[in-house]
Amino acid sequence: MHRSTLMSRLFARIDSRGRIFLGLLAAGIVLMPILNLVVPPGSPLHVPTWLVSLMGKYLCYAILAIALDLVWGYCGILSLGHGAFFALGGYAMGMYLMRQIGTRGVYGHPVLPDFMVFLNWKELPWFWYGFDMFPFALAMVVLVPGLLAFAFGWLAFRSRVTGVYLSIITQAMTYALLLAFFRNDMGFGGNNGLTDFKDLLGFSIQSNGMRVTLLVVTMLALALTYLVARFIVTSKAGKVLLAVRDAESRTRFLGFRVEHYKLFVFTISAMMAGLAGALYVPQVGIINPSEFQPGNSIEVVIWVAVGGRGTLVGAAVGAILVNLAKTLFTTGALAPYWLFALGALFLLTTLFLPKGVIGTLEEWRNRKREKAALAANTVPAE
Repeated sequence: MHRSTLMSRLFARIDSRGRIFLGLLAAGIVLMPILNLVVPPGSPLHVPTWLVSLMGKYLCYAILAIALDLVWGYCGILSLGHGAFFALGGYAMGMYLMRQIGTRGVYGHPVLPDFMVFLNWKELPWFWYGFDMFPFALAMVVLVPGLLAFAFGWLAFRSRVTGVYLSIITQAMTYALLLAFFRNDMGFGGNNGLTDFKDLLGFSIQSNGMRVTLLVVTMLALALTYLVARFIVTSKAGKVLLAVRDAESRTRFLGFRVEHYKLFVFTISAMMAGLAGALYVPQVGIINPSEFQPGNSIEVVIWVAVGGRGTLVGAAVGAILVNLAKTLFTTGALAPYWLFALGALFLLTTLFLPKGVIGTLEEWRNRKREKAALAANTVPAE
């Protein structure tokens, strides 16, 4: 009885769009393995492996978008550094995958990755210890971005840095990490990064079964990320976060420790971004310093704005739609003009769809309901 009551309370916190979103993910978890592994390639219902990997990439971006929406849409923290947390999670997973290569590398060294042998490294750096164990690597996926976000947030929020100044220093943090990871002596592969992965948990990372498994795990992670974010924003702490977003000074005047709430949600959001990066790396097969580029973090803001800031589901939808458009746009002769199209999309969204796709659709639906209710309550004159 207690368990059913708890489940009913959790379910009650999910709005209608969230239930549709989770329903689609559940359907994908069931159908995608069948459509890829069971349905023969000649069938029109067959989903090829390349499309499975592409979908997995989009869903990793959706997790990242929800992570940003949690801090921007519900707490007013416009972070331009979430790409850094995403990349750190990706590097943690990449380090584990590199340790699994062993003697199958180009130089055949049983311990050192190929780039270390090429650079004449004699022993494995201390910060690579433990990454041959999956549980340790999985812990680092969320702990490293979380600790960085905690340290950064502790300094920034206690100093009451807000608004555009906070956005600028988050971008500066990302750029500093970009420069650091480009250096060969950092021990992360320099400009080339980490690649040529072989196995994940003993299974070939290139096999169809592993590709589908990664997609299913990504869907589960996306559902979990949404549920955690939804639980936070509908809790008592979530109401305080909304108050901080709308009137931070007044919220502080009422006695709330605003910096604590900000620090909490910023750290959780960074951990979500790290998880997205960890799932991204085995599906694309590489992680390099380009993931730290400030432009990547700005793109995430555009995803959230297009889908609908402060909706969670809208952020995920925006990430999928924008990246689908990017794929279609950059596969032809229009590839050099993608950034112009992306900028135009952001301007059009800001001017004509300030609430994003999902937010605008919901507003139209509410207006239609209000008109219908008003018409139903109107008594005709005799």
